[in-house]
Amino acid sequence: MTFKKWLVGTPDRQLAKNLAEECDIDPFVALIASVRGYSDPSEIEQLVSSELCFCDPYELIDIEKAAEAVNTAIRENKKIAVFGDYDCDGVTATALLYDYLASRGANVISYIPDRILEGYGMNKSAIEKLKGEGVELIITVDNGISSKEEIAFAEGLGIKTVVTDHHLPPEELPNALAVVDPHRADCPSSFKEVCGVCVAFKLVCVMDGKEPEELISRYGDLLAVGTIGDVMPLTDENRSIVRAGVNKIKNNARVGIAALISVSGIEKAGITAGKIAYGIVPRINAAGRMGSAQRALELLLSNNMLEALKIANELDTLNADRQGVERKILEEAILQVETCGYKYNRVIVVSGDGWNLGVVGIVASRLMERFGKPTFVVGIDGDIAHGSGRSIDGFSLYDAMNACSDTLVKFGGHTLAGGITLETSRIDEFRKSINDYAKRFAYNLPTLRLDCRINPAGMSVDMADSIKVLEPFGNGNPSPIFGIFEATLSTITPIGNGKHLRLLFTKGNNTFQALLFGVTPEQFCFACGDVLDLAVTLESNLYKGNYTLSVQIKALRLSGINEDLAESELALYNDYKSGLAVNSNGLLPTRQEVGKVYKTISSAPVLRDRIGYLSLKNQDIGYAKTEIAIDVLCELGLINSQKGFLTAVKTATKTDLMNSAIYKQLSEGGNMV
Repeated sequence: MTFKKWLVGTPDRQLAKNLAEECDIDPFVALIASVRGYSDPSEIEQLVSSELCFCDPYELIDIEKAAEAVNTAIRENKKIAVFGDYDCDGVTATALLYDYLASRGANVISYIPDRILEGYGMNKSAIEKLKGEGVELIITVDNGISSKEEIAFAEGLGIKTVVTDHHLPPEELPNALAVVDPHRADCPSSFKEVCGVCVAFKLVCVMDGKEPEELISRYGDLLAVGTIGDVMPLTDENRSIVRAGVNKIKNNARVGIAALISVSGIEKAGITAGKIAYGIVPRINAAGRMGSAQRALELLLSNNMLEALKIANELDTLNADRQGVERKILEEAILQVETCGYKYNRVIVVSGDGWNLGVVGIVASRLMERFGKPTFVVGIDGDIAHGSGRSIDGFSLYDAMNACSDTLVKFGGHTLAGGITLETSRIDEFRKSINDYAKRFAYNLPTLRLDCRINPAGMSVDMADSIKVLEPFGNGNPSPIFGIFEATLSTITPIGNGKHLRLLFTKGNNTFQALLFGVTPEQFCFACGDVLDLAVTLESNLYKGNYTLSVQIKALRLSGINEDLAESELALYNDYKSGLAVNSNGLLPTRQEVGKVYKTISSAPVLRDRIGYLSLKNQDIGYAKTEIAIDVLCELGLINSQKGFLTAVKTATKTDLMNSAIYKQLSEGGNMV
């Protein structure tokens, strides 16, 4: 089971009341805003305002030098190459800058490297190819800040370079005509968390001598898709970008994006940042993951709807292929985690021959969410392997990779995500090294942030609609999650051919229903009569002309669990299972306690997760001892564990607990894995 700490916001109701009155906004919206740290009325007004608000592009260091270099190349009819990247941000950035340069009559081509054959960023063979095509100026978008050697190589071939990027720079910058990156230590820009397409857009603004507000109507859709695709925080000017982009997509999307909306089945009128994230972005990314990102670029630059629909359908097929490959790798990875005991490690590292490098990052995210641990998924290609990692709050993946750098060929990334390249023969060494590093720190549970508690009696369509003023939702501004505590589960109804559940709850004199997606009745470990805590989102849905409230469950657990005690119990058992020396006194159940666990299981088959939740709530035995008791009973053949269910073996004969190697070892004060 994966247990999370719930961090529930504590609203300042007087502050919220004052903000609601002063800013003339819904009191519930003011409450959410205050919980999220907004206390100044001017900040609230900016948060809910529909007016465009952009930072001055001229704040970016070197941007005027870059604009002058590119404008000069246009005037002198020099051949220009826009050198992009194969992800959504890189493709939209390439499309935006190429479209602008072409509209100026520039002699321009584009180049996006192949994810598998070339990898990320500039490379010498690509530069040689561009030299052969007569290119005299390369403009990088969404890359280049770490390409010092490649840019020097281009210079040796007579090719000048302008860098536009948003990634963290190395200590020494490349020797280009201009290096535009908000993360440069000497860059005075006020807002740093912009993506590659936004930096390219600002270059266009300076080249054209126009304000962002004047050009957003032309490029807002590309900017929104790239910003959402690169999971930028939807704060400050990113909110303006995405708001404007969503509006453009609803009313006047470019042909390629309109085609993607059509094949994805999204209602244009209902476009939101979330629907862009789950409907448009994956299809653009699928081109680079499963085929050629060039096709996605052609789609975004197309002015012919028939041609665009053809390419959009290709990307839709590639996305379906990607989903199939992802499912297969995920299944193999889960099996590896379960059978090899990696789920008990502080950091999960799995690897597989031929695992598609385009999807290992997605699989890492899935595993991290499933097991609640920092995770690396590594694809092996002969003697060299490449992997992607994802982390939980409180554990810096970058620091961990840096601490294990002696086992890696190269690495990069940030706190919550990263990539590695290493020799295949050193994967096990890397796994041990990063887990040894993680053991220096206290055991860390994943967290779930809830904005505040709500009373189900007050839930309504109006409440759900009021929240929409806080859109766009995404990274940095998530859709509000609310806590409903101590609700009694009264009815469980399978829906969607048994793939989802509709649950009916009572709390006091109120009854409400909530939807739990992606969980079958067989996987659901709670029962009617259980008193549960729910983390939910609220939405209003239009059905047959009427708006109804939809309550969707994001997480649930038994009420009354002591989180700190749960964390220590989970840490004790996980550390024991991963081979760490632990105090056996906290692990060894008595014969009576083992018998009690057996009695619970023998009465009827039960999900192990349910036993886990019950042991966290009722600490008479405790989670760690309960799990050890289950391990001992399985070892002795008294119970079976299959597909998450624990079942008593009716034909088993009574036996001494000391016949269990686990129990014997713990009885003697040792550790047995």
